Amino acid sequence: MNTPYYPQPIFGKPSAGVVPRVFAAPPKYVQGPGVLDLAGHYLGTLGFARMGIMASKRGHGAEAGRVAASLAESGIQSVPVTFGGECSLEEIDSATAELRQGNVDCLIAVGGGKCVDAGKCVSVRLDVPVVIVPTLASNDAPTSAVAVIYTPEGVNAGAEFQPNNPVMVIVDTDVVAKASERYLVAGIGDAMATWYEARVCFDNPRASNVVGSRPTLAATAIADICARTLYEDGEAAAKAVREDEVNDALERVVEANTLLSGLGFESGGLAAAHGVAGGLTIFPEVEENNLHGELVAIGTGLQVALDGDDVEADKVTEFFARVGLPVHLEQVGIDVADTDVMDRLVDEVMKFGPLKNIPRDIDAEAVRNGLLAADQRGRNVSARLGDSPFRALRAS
Repeated sequence: MNTPYYPQPIFGKPSAGVVPRVFAAPPKYVQGPGVLDLAGHYLGTLGFARMGIMASKRGHGAEAGRVAASLAESGIQSVPVTFGGECSLEEIDSATAELRQGNVDCLIAVGGGKCVDAGKCVSVRLDVPVVIVPTLASNDAPTSAVAVIYTPEGVNAGAEFQPNNPVMVIVDTDVVAKASERYLVAGIGDAMATWYEARVCFDNPRASNVVGSRPTLAATAIADICARTLYEDGEAAAKAVREDEVNDALERVVEANTLLSGLGFESGGLAAAHGVAGGLTIFPEVEENNLHGELVAIGTGLQVALDGDDVEADKVTEFFARVGLPVHLEQVGIDVADTDVMDRLVDEVMKFGPLKNIPRDIDAEAVRNGLLAADQRGRNVSARLGDSPFRALRAS
């Protein structure tokens, strides 16, 4: 496999023993119903004349096609490239070679999390800025300079750290509302972890955020309001998507899933939750049948178990059950009674670098015990509240 361009964070390197505080963010974020058809207006402010558009085959006939039409109305040329479905180095290299022939001066990535992450990687290889147009609010990838890399088979293979964040993010809430409720709810799972991981990093003076620096007050405050927004508006936002409606609750949750979570995780830091999500992708049936945010929700169970806060653990587990996120491992396809499977999962979690942000030594036994405790808590909550929201989303 080719070497990623930036396999390590490029900020936060200490000088004379001083570790700086760094806050990373895109310069512009645009969100609202119908903004996709105004893309040319917004992107025209950037001053580019020929923009690549990366999207799936379906996307080029839908959302990306609308972006291209809006660009044309603003006198901006576009060059399409088709995203094959996996954010692998092979896919990235292929798209880079194709777009290099197109002589583009900016790249627009239109689609879900893997497409937008691939777009970031392609843009840095082309040495052009990237604009992100997410079609789902299922994860917090759009605003960050981080791209999660997978093998062609879909197994997590690490991350690339780009030198700059996207120059603009455009989120059309009409598009989000028309997508399956399951995607929005998965985004809630991804976003909720932001607070539980960021607070660990903020409280530990030896912890670092994703860009390799100390977390800022701003990032931690953003992570906090992200979680509070999800608790207050998450269920109403999911209902809005079921009814294909854009309302204030949906607008707030889309912002939480996309902007607040993106800023909060990148500049606030990660810990155990995302280590579980990445570790679970080594099981093909788990990776194929679950969304990233659903696996992060399982990881959040470990995070709060390691924190030792039973009140907060009950709160987040009950909330996840009400919105339809998985709360125990069987729901994502893992049998906790299978010792070999659990051994492999624990081994993968232990490889996750940000685990060191937890302010105490975490060994394999602690991870295993935490996973089992979170699993039992989830089973208890599921038995008490029922699992009909989870089953309804899986059936949709």
